[in-house]
Amino acid sequence: MLKKIFTIFVSFIFLVYVLPLPVLAFEPSDDKIYQGIDVSGYQGNIDYEKVKKAGIEVVYIKSSEGFSYVDSHFERNYEKAKENGLKIGFYHFVTARTEEEAKRQAQFFVSLISKKKVDCKLAMDFESFGNLTKEEINKIGIAFIKKVEELSKKEAVVYSNAYSANHTWQGEITNYPLWIAQYEVKEPQNNGNWKNWVGWQYTDVGRVDGIEAHVDRNKFTKDIFLEDTSEIPDVEKPDKPDDGNEKPEGTKTITIQKGDTLSALAIEYDTTVAELVKLNNIENPNLIYAGNGLFVPGKENENEQSDTQIYIVKSGDTLAKIAIMFQTTVQTLAKDNNIKNINRIYVGQKLIVRSSCHYDCGHRLYAVRRGDTLWSIAKRYNTSIANIVRLNRIQNPNNIKPGQMFRI
Repeated sequence: MLKKIFTIFVSFIFLVYVLPLPVLAFEPSDDKIYQGIDVSGYQGNIDYEKVKKAGIEVVYIKSSEGFSYVDSHFERNYEKAKENGLKIGFYHFVTARTEEEAKRQAQFFVSLISKKKVDCKLAMDFESFGNLTKEEINKIGIAFIKKVEELSKKEAVVYSNAYSANHTWQGEITNYPLWIAQYEVKEPQNNGNWKNWVGWQYTDVGRVDGIEAHVDRNKFTKDIFLEDTSEIPDVEKPDKPDDGNEKPEGTKTITIQKGDTLSALAIEYDTTVAELVKLNNIENPNLIYAGNGLFVPGKENENEQSDTQIYIVKSGDTLAKIAIMFQTTVQTLAKDNNIKNINRIYVGQKLIVRSSCHYDCGHRLYAVRRGDTLWSIAKRYNTSIANIVRLNRIQNPNNIKPGQMFRI
């Protein structure tokens, strides 16, 4: 009898702990799927006629980030996508650290898209949490979404990577539809918080005719669309907070970009971290937020610096990759270097490169080599793992592969 009980117990342990448990499918909210992309200034000038012919039906456009940053191609992307009959959505990258900041960023977001017609639910892209607690993250997220819906009179959608959908978001915010990001899988992972998805960003290195750079590819269901596609009401931009910090003499104001650090900005503007902290009354030098203004030494009317240099073509390079690396265009590179066929460059070729310092200035493309880790790459380029993860929307920092392209 005891032997029989022992055998049953062992069999139970084997079934529970050894045999793989079935993974519940995380399915779309509807069977009909619409092909989509999401874009920002990173993709440069897009030929939307070609994009439409390539089978893309939906385009989500980055409008803004933080309190004041407007994407460089926001207006052009909207006008050209609309001209070519694509279904349009907008998203805002949230950097708020309090509920009040979230409401102000929501007002800024809606003010930019005022008087525009939109087809898709307005998306909250909140993925950079810093030292916030889970409770704080959820309060900020719900404050942003509710304010967006109140001002725009439109519905909202939550954009989230798979990890945050499973481990971070909870409570009221999970009542909103989910646009999930998870790459290199056959279907998104069931997270236990949402029953289904209305959008799935399945790769960040997609290729679409009409777009030179990599682009995020998405699948959407009909539930991403708004029932009311009328014009968004006119909303004023929020007033800048009165923090009593008048502009110091002999300085100019810049907008902090994603990935910036005080140490990097101090080098760029020939000053010190201590001086920037003093000029801007910064409490924590390790916490600065994209979209916020920053006083730096210099005059406002100084011309934006441009940089001309020689670049030697390496194995695997294309004009498109080089253009992205130096924030210029394939057309400019071809013209400056008298290149007749933009698809033919060779290793060792010397190219004249003109780049100007604006969004993403200083970032370069890096191809992951065998044996690389994010730690070794961050150390090599004097940056942080967090910056690389955020800049490239890396889902699993422990899973990078040779040949994968990162912006550094």
